[in-house]
Amino acid sequence: MADNLIVGLTDPAARDRLLVGGKAANLSLLASEFRVPPGFCVTEAAHRAWVEGLEGDVRRQVAQAYGSLGSKLGAGDPAVAVRSSATDEDGSESSFAGQYETFLNVVGAEAVQKAVVGCWESARSPRAVEYRRSRGLSGHSGVAVLVQALVSSDVSGIVFSVNPVTADRSEVVVNASWGMGESVVGGTVTPDSWVVRRSDVSVVRNDCADKKVMTIRDDAGTREVAVPRLLRTRPCLNEAQVLEAARLAIDLEARMGWPVDLECSWSDGSLNLLQCRPVTTVATKRGNLEG
Repeated sequence: MADNLIVGLTDPAARDRLLVGGKAANLSLLASEFRVPPGFCVTEAAHRAWVEGLEGDVRRQVAQAYGSLGSKLGAGDPAVAVRSSATDEDGSESSFAGQYETFLNVVGAEAVQKAVVGCWESARSPRAVEYRRSRGLSGHSGVAVLVQALVSSDVSGIVFSVNPVTADRSEVVVNASWGMGESVVGGTVTPDSWVVRRSDVSVVRNDCADKKVMTIRDDAGTREVAVPRLLRTRPCLNEAQVLEAARLAIDLEARMGWPVDLECSWSDGSLNLLQCRPVTTVATKRGNLEG
């Protein structure tokens, strides 16, 4: 069996988007310098091996990689996030934001194996197929899967190095809310929003929302709950955190060569980078922004 079924996120091979997909390749480029949760990639080669009937080899290597990640984290069965990373995902023309499945708070080797298969199957969903058709892409794409340690997020957000509503390149926009990021990405909560002027990295506008729901971990994975009343209208980030996120977006735009759409989380005050993709569209609804 080939040796490239599984590669670590910091392995040089994980920078090959044809092997690990756009999402994983982008993070791999940044993982040595930024606070990116550790993990591994179940490669497109593993997907092909699965399709060709080599299920046992793939399952065994996924279990071994998960066990190694647990050893690195000092946890027997660590909670992980399992996300698709298609070979044409998070490119300059098509981001595939929200098209494939994501599984959060996955615990145990068998559950991780099941989530990996779920990501592969989501690439054949009617929604994903229609998205590809609408962008003039081929009907099939190689699909890798990114498995990372799950961050226990106090706050999660999306950061744009260009204003996604006005297309103003002089502004950075930070949207954030309490808990894990699914409520923000899915648009079920109106997040707090800050507009940061790029020239001097200063906040020029802040809209503090009434944040009614948030996503938290539970035994079944995650669930959405009501935000405690005292937190609903309280800003979820302080100014220093907002400016740190804005500087990160400006820095990554310069490094990547295109305007960036970042998914971030804050845990115990520390900023974690969860995703870095190009801004490919401009949306009109804050908190449900595709890019």
